[in-house]
Amino acid sequence: MKILYLADANSVHTKKWCDFFLKKGYEIVVVSLGDGEIPGVRVHSMGITGFAERSQVSKLFTYFSKAGAVRQIVLREKPDIIHAHYATSYGILAARLGIHPYILSVWGSDVYDFPKSGFLQRRLLEYNLRQADYILSTSHAMKKETEQYTDKEILVTPFGVDTHVYRPMDVDKLSEFTVGTVKSFYPKYGMTYLIEGYHQFLQETGATDSKLLLVGSGPQESELRDLTKSLEIESRVLFPGFVDQEGVIRAFNQMDVAVFPSVLDSESFGVAAVEAGACGTPTIVSNVGGLPEATKPNETSLLVPAEDSKAIADALIKLYSEPILREKMGEAARDFVMNTYQIDSNFDEVDAIYRRLA
Repeated sequence: MKILYLADANSVHTKKWCDFFLKKGYEIVVVSLGDGEIPGVRVHSMGITGFAERSQVSKLFTYFSKAGAVRQIVLREKPDIIHAHYATSYGILAARLGIHPYILSVWGSDVYDFPKSGFLQRRLLEYNLRQADYILSTSHAMKKETEQYTDKEILVTPFGVDTHVYRPMDVDKLSEFTVGTVKSFYPKYGMTYLIEGYHQFLQETGATDSKLLLVGSGPQESELRDLTKSLEIESRVLFPGFVDQEGVIRAFNQMDVAVFPSVLDSESFGVAAVEAGACGTPTIVSNVGGLPEATKPNETSLLVPAEDSKAIADALIKLYSEPILREKMGEAARDFVMNTYQIDSNFDEVDAIYRRLA
């Protein structure tokens, strides 16, 4: 079987899709607006650079102008399956192909943010969803959001992790109690609330040997560093920067608690929370979007309101003061991920859809 993905070749999520189905023995082709390489995959790039900085009008013009070239690639490749990822970019290209059947996966901001930016944007999303033969969502929360724009059936196919890779490991601990997260540094991920919550935790517990590990990078980093200085906790907060997959796994194993304090409902699922759980790490998650689905609240995680540093502090105090509870939640988290979000079983559901279409 040959699968053609209309997707960003540089996305780690695209690479995860490709890696899984390559191992299934399928031939994989990717058509990407920007340049990129994926081992074992034939990538057709549209040569678009500086795309993120373009205006929305410019982006829309690019999608429509490249539709003819993409259609020629599809006709040459003759794939058994066409699968577009992201409803308002690659979804536009898929809708313009005039080739059926094809699958459309919604990712997050394409259904949470794009249609709310204007009448035209809403109509365009509705058109793209209407043209697709199958629509996939990684969470029930995002499915519910997408249902505002289509009456078609939406299949929930979770985005799992490889529990053979993401697993508990013996690593050197950073302190007696380490709080942390692995996320890009953007305001929507609520890092300021985590830092403030950790500061309040320190004030109430006086935990002299604790650390806050903020793994990642992004435009908000300078602001976050300044916040730790103003709160006089910079010596306790570590910024190791962007790390590869091995570094992510090591970081989650160094944490006693992982915190995901996102503030917007456009947090479509919460793969990082699943990764933390697979490593046997209990979590604290905001009650937004698909984050609660990525954990099992009160068994593997503590749920807190968004934009509430005091609630984060209280949750940290509870897990700090009850190490036995922390250990039980970590074990339950590992079991929950293995039973619910094992990548093989999750993607096997997608494979069944591919086989029906092919």
